[in-house]
Parts: sequence; structure tokens; C-alpha cells
Amino acid sequence: MTYSIAASHAKGKCATDKIFGANAAAGRAAAQYGRDKVINATIGAFMDEHEILACIPTVEKTFRNLPIDNIISYAPIAGSPDYLEAFINLTFADHKPDAYIDGVATAGGSGAIHHTIWNYSEIGDTVLTSDWYWGPYKVLCQDGLRKLDTYTLFDEQQKFNIVSFGDKVKELLAKQNNLIVIINTPAHNPTGFSLTDSDWDQVLALFQECARDTTKRIIPLIDVAYIDYAGEKNACRAFLKKLGGLPSNILPILACSMSKGFTMYGQRTGIMIGVSSSKEVIEEFKNINQYTSRATWSNITHSAMELMTIIYQDKELLAKVEQERKEYYTLIRNRADIFMSEAQEVGLHMLPYIAGFFLTIPASNPDTICEKLYQDNIFAVPLAKGIRIAVCAVTAAKITGMAAKIAKAMQAVDE
Repeated sequence: MTYSIAASHAKGKCATDKIFGANAAAGRAAAQYGRDKVINATIGAFMDEHEILACIPTVEKTFRNLPIDNIISYAPIAGSPDYLEAFINLTFADHKPDAYIDGVATAGGSGAIHHTIWNYSEIGDTVLTSDWYWGPYKVLCQDGLRKLDTYTLFDEQQKFNIVSFGDKVKELLAKQNNLIVIINTPAHNPTGFSLTDSDWDQVLALFQECARDTTKRIIPLIDVAYIDYAGEKNACRAFLKKLGGLPSNILPILACSMSKGFTMYGQRTGIMIGVSSSKEVIEEFKNINQYTSRATWSNITHSAMELMTIIYQDKELLAKVEQERKEYYTLIRNRADIFMSEAQEVGLHMLPYIAGFFLTIPASNPDTICEKLYQDNIFAVPLAKGIRIAVCAVTAAKITGMAAKIAKAMQAVDE
């Protein structure tokens, strides 16, 4: 055994991220063979039709014009009040629930997930999410000395599996009093699936049934990182109105980020939004989460908060940002449509895609298939049970014909 002086809970920790590993391999191939010969479908960032990392033009112009004081100064630990107001209102749009609502600034959506796990589950508890999930959920749980369990996301009709979901929720609540349920919707990473409004009715009815036992506390952690690329602005937010009027022992928390909606990936700026029927619960939410911010990263990037505030308060700027973002959404949608149409033609089965940056092909041996694809200079991300394709990053020209190549690689591996 390698000599270690780490604390017992830290020994053996090593994060090998398959996403960034696959992206690095694509970069090496591009340097060797030329970028035009390589398809990089690994990274969750929008690349334009010239394969350049894109920033929404009005966002870039506004950001570059920020006064230096707004860039280098410290920000309030909980977040600038104007920023919190802007982000909350933009997140809900026309569907703000009838509830007490407040927010705390976080280091991206990941920061919101971190704080929720730390402050709303006990050490040793199990957090629940779907069997198709973003890998860092498990890392965040394990580093916080929690466990992660999953339910089966899709039923036999490829619809939301409320039966599996309900069974797991009840199973875990029988063992612990606090239960965090991570629901990544709309435009789920990695599948592109979204819960319907009727799915939400069933989910919330289940939570309310379980909450009749007032010793139980249920925290739906709704990861809405991709909501700005999930369809028409208000249509994809309609479910948020349903979060009002819930029992006080149900606390929905939204994990939001500027990474995708404002193309500010590296600024690591987000917010966690609490929604409750109880004023006391929201006051506690504000207090404990800003305390954890102080104990974790202190405060976050002031410049991105100022950027959000300026855009929100200028309706003309906001309209431009939303129009330019819509153009990006349309490009991603077009790429996904090409892939789905061609996948159907060649009989390539994929999981239900509604919208978003990614789609997924289920596979029994994803690592081997991805290695086979690497030989053809196609780089995707192997998941536990499938292959993730970042349609946000592949041009329409390069995504054309990709489904057939994946189907061929899968067939070759299975032979």
C-alpha cells in the first residue's frame, strides 16, 4: 500500500474525469491529423459552425465594458442583491410559484449541488438520482461522505419511470429522515430528456404523500443548468409554478448556472434558489448556505454577477441576449435533428431526446466502442451504460453521417 498521511476519509481519492480525458484525446488527434479530420463530441460547451467556442455576442460586449472596479472588487458572500433578484426572476420567468423564495450565490451549478448535499443530508445518508446521471453527482456525494443511489429513469415505453422512482424514494425514506433527490431537468445531461408537466404532478404527489410523516424532510434538488436550451422560454418553465404550496418539510432547491445560458463557463457563477411555504425555512436556507460559502470559497466572481445585473436591468440588452441565445439553441436543435433522423435510418437506438446539449446511445460496452471510434477520429464520452454525444460541440457538417459510423463501430465490437 502506498504511504499516506491523509486523513482516513481522504485516502485513495483520485478523480479521473472521462469527459476531460476524452476531450484531451480529441485535442491530441486534432494536432496530429488536423482539426478538420476530427469529430470532438465530448465537451459540454457550445461550439459554433466554425468549431470556435462561442460567447453570446451581447454578453461578450457587456462583459468587456465592465469597469475595472466591478471586476476586481470583492462581492457579498451571499451574492449581490441585484444579482440574486435578476437570477431568480430570469429563472422563473412567468412561472414564479406562490411561495417564499430566496437565493445564495454559488460557484456555478456545482456549488449549489455541493451546498445542498452538505446542508440538507446527514453524513452517511444516501442521495437519490436517476441511473443516467452526470458523473460529478457521485463525486460530490462521496467527497461529502454521502452515498449515491439511483432509480431507473425510463420505463419500457421510454417514459419517465414513476414506479421505480417512487419505490426508491420510499425505500430510502424508510432508512433516513432527510432525502435529497437530484432531478436534472429540463434538457437532462446526458440524455436530453425532460420531465413533462404530468410527470411533475406525479413526482410532487409522491413527495406530498411521503411528507405526511412530518419526521421526514424531502429536498428535491432540481438541476436546471440547461433550461435556457430546453425549448420555448415559458413552456419549459411551466413546471416551476407547481413548486408553490408544498408542505414545509418539502424544500425544492434549484441549482442554476451562468455557464450555459450566458456562455460564461469559466466564470463559475451560479445560484441556489430555495422555494418554501415556510418563511422560517427560507430564512434558515439563506443563513446556512451563505455560511457554507464562507467556509468553502468565501465569495464568487463579482464581474459575472455585475454582468447578469446589467443585462437584466436593461430590457433592450436582455432581448438581444435572448435572441442571440435562441440562435444558438436553433443550431443545436438542428444538429440533434440530423443525428436522430440518421440514427433512425440505420437502426441506432438512442434514449429519448427532447432538447439540450447532449444525447445518449445505450450500449453494453461503451468504453470499447469509444476506443473503436477513436480509431476513426470520433471522440465521445463513455458512460456506465452508454455513449454521450455532445451535439452542442459538433457542427452540422460533421454530425452528418456520425450515427452510421457509431452504429458500425457498435456492430464491429459486438461481433
